[in-house]
Amino acid sequence: MPLSRRGRGSRLAGSRAATSSLPRGALSISHAQLLTRRRHSSEQVPPESEPQADFRSGKWLQEPATGDARDSRQALRARMSSKHRSVSAAPLNFDASSSRGLSFFSMLDLDIPDVPGLHCEPLSDSPRHLTQQDTLSEAIVDKLIQSIQRGFNGELKGELEKLTFLGSLSSLSRALPYDETTESFIHSHIADIVHTLNVLVQEERPHSLSSPVRQEVFVTIADYSYQDVHLLFGSEDRAELFSLVIKSIITLPSVRTLTQIQEIMPNGTCNTECLYRQTFQAFSEMLQSLVVKDPYLENLDTIIKHLDPWLQSVKDHERERATAGMTQVLKCLSRHLSLKLPLRFQRLGHLVALMALLCGDPQEKVAEEAAESIHYLLHITLRLKYIIHDKKNQQSLKRAMTKCREFLELYSSAAKCFYSCPFRIAQAFEGFLDSNELCQFIMTTFDTLKNLNHPCIQRSAGELLLTLAKNAESRFEKVPEIMGVICAQLSIISQPRVRQQIINTVSLFISRPKYTDTVLSFLLCHPVPYNRHLAEVWRMLAVELPSTTWILWRLLKKLQKCHNEPAQEKMAYVAVAATDALYEVFLGNRLRAATFRLFPQLLMTLLIQIHHSIGLTMSDVDIPSGLYTEQEVSSEVTPLCFAMQATKALLLRTCCLQEFNIMEKNKGWALLGGKDCHLQGVFLLANALLERNRFLAQKVMYLLVPFLNRGNDKHKLTSAGFFVELLRSPVAKRLPSIYSVARFKDWLQDGNHLFRILGLRGLYNLVGHQEMREDIKSLLPYIVDSLRETEKKIVLSAIQILLQLVRTMDFTTLAAMMRTLFSLFGDVRPDVHRFSMTLFGAAIKSVKNPDKKSVEKQVLDSLVPLLLYSQDENDAVAEESRRVITICAQFLKWKLPQEVYSKDPWHIKPTEAGTICRFFVLQGEN
Repeated sequence: MPLSRRGRGSRLAGSRAATSSLPRGALSISHAQLLTRRRHSSEQVPPESEPQADFRSGKWLQEPATGDARDSRQALRARMSSKHRSVSAAPLNFDASSSRGLSFFSMLDLDIPDVPGLHCEPLSDSPRHLTQQDTLSEAIVDKLIQSIQRGFNGELKGELEKLTFLGSLSSLSRALPYDETTESFIHSHIADIVHTLNVLVQEERPHSLSSPVRQEVFVTIADYSYQDVHLLFGSEDRAELFSLVIKSIITLPSVRTLTQIQEIMPNGTCNTECLYRQTFQAFSEMLQSLVVKDPYLENLDTIIKHLDPWLQSVKDHERERATAGMTQVLKCLSRHLSLKLPLRFQRLGHLVALMALLCGDPQEKVAEEAAESIHYLLHITLRLKYIIHDKKNQQSLKRAMTKCREFLELYSSAAKCFYSCPFRIAQAFEGFLDSNELCQFIMTTFDTLKNLNHPCIQRSAGELLLTLAKNAESRFEKVPEIMGVICAQLSIISQPRVRQQIINTVSLFISRPKYTDTVLSFLLCHPVPYNRHLAEVWRMLAVELPSTTWILWRLLKKLQKCHNEPAQEKMAYVAVAATDALYEVFLGNRLRAATFRLFPQLLMTLLIQIHHSIGLTMSDVDIPSGLYTEQEVSSEVTPLCFAMQATKALLLRTCCLQEFNIMEKNKGWALLGGKDCHLQGVFLLANALLERNRFLAQKVMYLLVPFLNRGNDKHKLTSAGFFVELLRSPVAKRLPSIYSVARFKDWLQDGNHLFRILGLRGLYNLVGHQEMREDIKSLLPYIVDSLRETEKKIVLSAIQILLQLVRTMDFTTLAAMMRTLFSLFGDVRPDVHRFSMTLFGAAIKSVKNPDKKSVEKQVLDSLVPLLLYSQDENDAVAEESRRVITICAQFLKWKLPQEVYSKDPWHIKPTEAGTICRFFVLQGEN
């Protein structure tokens, strides 16, 4: 039993009678070729009176093809007037003074919810009116199905059979709305139809056009799309067919080449240029048929996915065809837009960027097609954003619409000028794109930078990036991804202007506090030393003056954070990367003002980094996994070399040439990088800065007051070393004692002998300021205790301070100090030996008359040791002993014999030794 057919009755009787007598082979080749074209011209509608935005000049699509060609746009309108036509939205009108209908600008002046034209009537669900000419009889349907089945069975050997099959398949689509047999047959054989069409397209010659088979395939797909049977969506084999049919038309040689091929190899009466125009018109209508009823925009999303590689093709004719096809899709969609939620269109940002870039294409036809696409896309975007916006974003949408209006009004008298300028297009669309779409826009723009064959596209991409970054700076979310694309693409951009635009985009992101740390973190996660492209980014940062300090400070904080953490087994990689970044920034000198402003922090942080880097190699750095290969890590590259070169660059860029030269002449860099002499290098640089640039030295000193309390021991030691040297500055006496003397008291009791050395060195520098001596005297017990240290530097430093304070000591402290000094007589360290005697002599001189009797015994006890040391083999020790003996004699009011001052050894002149001994015996008896 055949399946029952919907709507059969008296309406179809006449049709059956009229067609029942057709022979089996009635579908001839001429009928198959012209079937669709006749159908196209069967429903003529008057041309639309609405003005159309068309920026193309002499475009072949505007001219009717010769022969049997029809105007595909007119045919499309004929189709739309039927079941598939909906109430179209008002097209964009760029004449602001026009009074015909509601202009785009008047829409913007109203509250969003009240904008007329944005609420589209839904598509009609009722079948179109069927006449006897529209319907197919049961016999015809059966013959068409048999013809199609023969095609499925592989009987499509020649062009005649192929066109007959396609004609039958296309004609059968007309019965879908009312015939259940047709509906059942088609839906049960979708896979067979798709497979057969795939085979037919593959059998066509890829580099020539000699038959209308391609054209009829496009027409067939369009016919079924209008009946809501999509042969290109829904499965992998359909997606494969979609890719194939697009490739089959896009990759054909240019029309000129096709014509030349025909001249060389004639193929009958077929006009290749005419056939190509008909084929491309059919292709355009096929694409339009996919979006006529696309309320969720998922079909548009798929079309963009398939056309995308061809829109970016390096071949001009392929790019032109893809752009023309996209223009027709957007034009059709803008006129028949009926959106419903949830929308599944995920490529708005990508499409806007791509079409905006194509507006600057070197090929005039491509640019004109893209301009028209942008015109329709702007209309679609406005409708789309209205549909999906919520009340919270209502004001934001109104602002975007107002901004868009301002741009369009500005160029209303020169629409072509507006649409040929990619960065102006970006300004118009920017307000409508959400954060994800903005990211798409950026990514797509960067992707086009690979197009090395067209420098003008690279220039357009650079302008687009900079424009969008400036106008939508606060709405980007995927900044790391954007930075990743920038770093990846920079190496292939050769044009200096474009490179600077890309770097300016980075500068714009990095200068915004919202993104600064994100951008810095990404840039710092690259191998050091930086390659020339990343080095150029650091050196060429173009940042407004107020932002320079912020950026440099945040970069500095990255490094300082590593110093503030407890010592780790391995150095943090970001410390090395930040140091190299600072070096590149100093070389570029674009942040000069900030460098001067942050000089104290920069200098001290780099000196601390030097201290942390001493003795390390890159194997001692915690390098992120996958950042380097083993071959990339050179043994010559060390964390210390990065810190050293950054410090040198800082001094040179801040005009500290004399300080730099002092370090060079006195091997200061070697001292700084030495494990046991780092503090000596710090002392040298601090003194050089104090002597040559007191103003900068004072700024550093004030910075160091809080700096001394931070970080680990290496951080504190380097800071303390610089700080204590700067205390020789007259400004040091203005510091409250809590920041100096009180701190040194803690250091003198610290378990680290280096801090004890620094505490004494700081006190020695402070004691030069008379105003500070009273505060320092409170530390005399700690200083005297330092004389018992085993560390030579500590003892000598304590002696130097006590020499300055000995005249102001109280007797108790003085006597205790003299006892301690007496124990140092004969110390194996010559310097300690000599200076202990010097201080002992100074102490004797400082004893006041009332106290002389109390120390007389100590003085007498010191005479014999001093006398013996006057014969020491170290001339300096011997000379100092004789000098102190004289002081003791004066204290005792003795007159020493001249033999005491003789430099000759006693064993050579024993008589002199006898004279000295008899003198001391006599003095003892008295």
